[in-house]
Order: sequence, then structure tokens, then C-alpha cells
Amino acid sequence: MEIHGFYAWRPLPEVAHTLASVPYDTVDREEAKALAEGNPRSFLHVIRPEIDFPDEVDAYDSRVYAEAAAAMERFLADGDLIVDHHPAIYVYRLQMGSHVQRGIVACCNAEDYRKGLILRHEKTRQDKEDDRTRHVRAVGANTGPVFLTYRDASVIDRLVGEVEATEPLYSLTAPDGVLHSIWQVHDIVPFIEAFGPVDRFYIADGHHRAAAAVRAATELQEIEPGPVADEASRFLCVLFPATQLKVLGYHRVVADLHGMTAETFLEKLRKVFVLNVHPHAVEPMVCGQAGMYLAGQWYTLSWDVPAGDDPVAALDVSVLQDRVLAPILGIDDPRTSDRISFVGGIRGTVALENEVDAGRAAVAFSMCPVSVDAVMSIAEAGREMPPKSTWFEPKLRSGLLIHPFVPEW
Repeated sequence: MEIHGFYAWRPLPEVAHTLASVPYDTVDREEAKALAEGNPRSFLHVIRPEIDFPDEVDAYDSRVYAEAAAAMERFLADGDLIVDHHPAIYVYRLQMGSHVQRGIVACCNAEDYRKGLILRHEKTRQDKEDDRTRHVRAVGANTGPVFLTYRDASVIDRLVGEVEATEPLYSLTAPDGVLHSIWQVHDIVPFIEAFGPVDRFYIADGHHRAAAAVRAATELQEIEPGPVADEASRFLCVLFPATQLKVLGYHRVVADLHGMTAETFLEKLRKVFVLNVHPHAVEPMVCGQAGMYLAGQWYTLSWDVPAGDDPVAALDVSVLQDRVLAPILGIDDPRTSDRISFVGGIRGTVALENEVDAGRAAVAFSMCPVSVDAVMSIAEAGREMPPKSTWFEPKLRSGLLIHPFVPEW
């Protein structure tokens, strides 16, 4: 596999904590607006520019994308963003409690994505892909990295360790307590050589960002081939070794019981699962089990893991979809149904209880995390996982490293 250094736009160290934000896809419009309130430097003004418009303005309005570009220009003009004049790659270390993971921030080839050397495991939604493609085109940059993984390589670990022993470029603790440390590396040849034997990358998180980056690259090459299009043919990624990743469950919340009473719903569940009342919140950590919160009570749902050669059908989220959500609750397509929503594992089971107790949902299911090996195996088989199957933590901060298509502003 090939990686490339890039000319970064990045914040002044003294404003990095103020500028860096959560990724665009981890918060809704209301949450993003609240996080950026009173902070004109928040990078959310670039990646979620709809927060600077009245609520009645559609998030996909052309004015919103123009505002993203204008916000980026302001950050550059005000000097909040440094324009690097030498290509580099970066080591990015995340520490959440006792968990530590170390990745490489670099550019990968759009052509490798097209050839299937950067493997996917999720289907993208057209509206979300369209949105990010328009955003990339508007700002002329990749504003957030695609989260990739690869099977561990000791030589890469050694190189990262050598860099980590030096003084970091940035070291900041985000409001959620995660420590983000970044080192700049100008001597990139050893890293390029170390990734040579790696046979493929896997998208862990950021399927829409990847698809949008590649689409934008294709469009630019067709419309105006040249230096900008050539730079856009490489998109921003962060690459972590697979054994260092931490995956949490991705939970399901359903608005109603499809016309059933709670008693009738429980009767139907007993026909397909071993159902037991549980005295407290259930956070499953083994396959073949899920938690359920209904009418103020927690339950465990247990089943035998499906036998056979289909790795997708054996996933807990597939079992729940095939045995409960579709046949009992009438949710045939969770990608399009407005009766189901998804809660990342970092929000915990309390978030599920709050939704049900407040009457915004009738039932919630807590899911076991999917293993990284399962994700990679499904991607290698050319299969797709059900939507919202994996929640990786900790999350990167957006705005710390930007890949512009025009190195000199």
C-alpha cells in the first residue's frame, strides 16, 4: 500500500484546543450548534456550517456550502490556521483512560479505493455521500481523515515508537477527557517503505468521507485536470493497527411497538429468544446476547450463534434485525425507516433508558461490540455489514490536520 505526505493546514498550538471539534457525523445540528455557541473559532463552523443559519434553512442549501468555504477562508486569514510549506506525515496518539492507540495521518490514493485495495464494509447513503462531496468541493480540502486500519506490522510500530519518544506538536485534552497528541514527521521515506508490504487497508469509520473524497477527485479530474485535481486524488486518512482499536456496541432505539402491547411483544420475543428479566442495565460483551429496555425494565435476550459460512448473518445486529426488527416490529430497512434510531456505545445504556422513559421510544436494545476481526473478514469477503454496526472510540478531533488541494493559499 502507498501513503503520501501532504502540505497541512493546521491550527496554531495556542488555539488548537479552541479550534478542534468533534467529527461532523457524531452530533446532530442542535448538538453542533450548542457546542460551537460563543466560540467563533470552533471548526464546527467549517464542517457543520448549517449551525450559522436559522433552523428553517436546509442543511443542504447551497448557501451552507458557501459558508463552509467562507469560514475556512476566515480561519486562514485570521492566522488561526498555519499553512505548512513542506510535506509531512503525522503520528496521532489517542488516550482514553487506560486505552491507547497510535496511528499515522497521511494521504492514501483514490485509485486504491477504486481498485478495492481499501476495503469497505458498509453501504453509503446517497444523501450523505452527496453532502460530503459538495462540502469537499466547496472548501477545496479534506477536513477530516478517513479512519483506516491494517493488520499489525512490527516495523511500523517501531517507527511510531521512535517518533513518540520526541516532543509532540500538539497535546490537548478534549472535553470528553481523551488526550490527543500529534507529532510531525518530515522524514517520511521509512514510513512509506514500511507500508509497502501491507497488502490492504480497511475502512473502520468514515465510509461517507471516503466515498465523497473519491467522488470529488473524479469530478475535479473530469472538469479541470491539473495540480488541484492531482492533489485531490489523494485523500486524508489516519491508519491504526487493528489490535489497538477499541469497538463499542451500536445500540438500537425503536419508536413504537408496531401496534402491540408490551405483553404481546414479550410473548413474541419468548418464541425466538431465551428471555430473562435483569435487575440492572445490560451491556452485552459476548456474542449471542443483547439487552432490552422496555417499560422501565431491563431484560436479556439470548440465542445460539447461527452456524454456517455467512459471517454477516451471524452478527448480533443481523440476528436482531432478522428475528425482531423486521418480522415483529415491521422495520424492514433500518437505513430508511424513521421508526428506528441508533445510539453509539459511548453514550451508554443511560441514553437508552432516557429515550424510553421520556416516551420518545418504546423499546431499546443494547448490543455487543463487533470484533475488528469480524469487520475485516466481512470486508475481505466483499460483504456489507448492517448499518450502524460498529462504534469506534475514542474519536479523532476535527480541524487539527487538514489536507488542502492547493498547498499555497
